[in-house]
Amino acid sequence: MTTFKNGKIRNDHIIRADGLADFERHANEFDMSGSTKGSDPTASGFNFGKDPFVNGVKDFFNPSELAKSIRSKNAPVDGISGVKRVKESAPAGFKKSTEQDWRVKLSIPTIEPFKSSALLSPLRHTGGLVFPYTPSIIVSHSANYNAIAPTHTNYPYYAYQNSQVDQLVITGDFFVQNGIEAQYWVAALHYLRSMSKMFFGGEADTIGAPPPIAKLNGYGDHIFNNVPVIVTQFTTDLPQDVDYIATGFSTGQEKRRSVGSPQYGQTEIYADGKTMTGWAPTQSLITVTVQPVYSRSEIAQFSLNKYVNGGYIADGKGFI
Repeated sequence: MTTFKNGKIRNDHIIRADGLADFERHANEFDMSGSTKGSDPTASGFNFGKDPFVNGVKDFFNPSELAKSIRSKNAPVDGISGVKRVKESAPAGFKKSTEQDWRVKLSIPTIEPFKSSALLSPLRHTGGLVFPYTPSIIVSHSANYNAIAPTHTNYPYYAYQNSQVDQLVITGDFFVQNGIEAQYWVAALHYLRSMSKMFFGGEADTIGAPPPIAKLNGYGDHIFNNVPVIVTQFTTDLPQDVDYIATGFSTGQEKRRSVGSPQYGQTEIYADGKTMTGWAPTQSLITVTVQPVYSRSEIAQFSLNKYVNGGYIADGKGFI
């Protein structure tokens, strides 16, 4: 319906082609001034104001801004009051991943043939024999006393003899799900076999040498930090009610050779032995018994005051 004011047609009451008058659009907070494009909310000349709901109508026509105004209706424009903006990045002082590794680990001796054995290659990638699942460890310390029992006494006298760190029994599960993990299981078994044998015969420079010493690490700096140990016993089971996964492994020593163009200096690692095949159980239990050992020169300089104050925790001597 067209209405008149002072004999003139009121523009805001003119019904447009879409069936709406201008005053109806004003009621919806649309500003039609300067616009000749009907009720198209996306047309230029619209002034939606500061109402997020009204702006939300426009946002629905833009997929990248879909419902942005409605979602941010109650959000503060300049952020939370009282909180200063960070203009520069704050560096975090996290340790390297290798420094945060607290898994139980037995190191590989840095002597030949351990440091170049192709069979032990999977262990070198992890820095030694790492128990993939948290093992159970039995730790025992003892102080020995001699009982002196004179005749006609009710209580004996005890004379201190010595103290010692007893054997550590490490028991861990090994689960194998693919050929790579089967290689690691084979390497772990070969490592424990080798660490419990002496250099009998063979090369003249090592003939008669005892089994090498490994370093035990685990649970951070305080529990086991480079503790020198010898492997006194190990056991593993080969269950009959589990599957076995085949894997290939190489024997001999790992060596390097140049490949490709000499100007790039590319090298590859290869084993000079044979390629063999073995089967590893998908689930097994490995128990390793180790004995902490220390040299006589280090024991002669041992200080209880330094030990109590934590002086031996980070010096690499491994006193526990």
